[in-house]
Amino acid sequence: MNISISKLPGIGQKISFTTGEDSQLVLIVHHTGKRELYFFEEAGSDEADFGMDLTADETRELGAQLLGATYQPVDADKLKMFNNQIVIDWVGIKEASSLVNKTIEESEVRNKTGATIIGIVKGEDITAIPEAHTKLQAGDVIMAIGKKDQIATLTSLCKGEE
Repeated sequence: MNISISKLPGIGQKISFTTGEDSQLVLIVHHTGKRELYFFEEAGSDEADFGMDLTADETRELGAQLLGATYQPVDADKLKMFNNQIVIDWVGIKEASSLVNKTIEESEVRNKTGATIIGIVKGEDITAIPEAHTKLQAGDVIMAIGKKDQIATLTSLCKGEE
């Protein structure tokens, strides 16, 4: 992949991603925060095949998804080694948990368990890479990453078995 970045005077910045198959994604980030995303089937084309406007939050969410925030395929051989060291798991928060009605920061999940919250499902809403001020509620399902024992400690905390 070839990435080029250029300034657009009075507008912002243009970031172009050209793939090995000669397709291109162009992201224009305006000084105002507006973002425009364009797809070109052929990199040299003058007219985009598809375009859309994105908010800053939508751009971050797209980036998080591209990074594998909710799904990351792994080679089977690497998965065996990976599972011996790092676990990614979904854990439900029960009413009895001390995490209920606390923000991620207030809960000190990372300090208490060593695990890191990388996603939260609140009913139909899914948040990848939640902010520290995100409040945890009973019924939320958190996606966390850590070593097996750290995830086990977090699971106990989420169940209220501290």
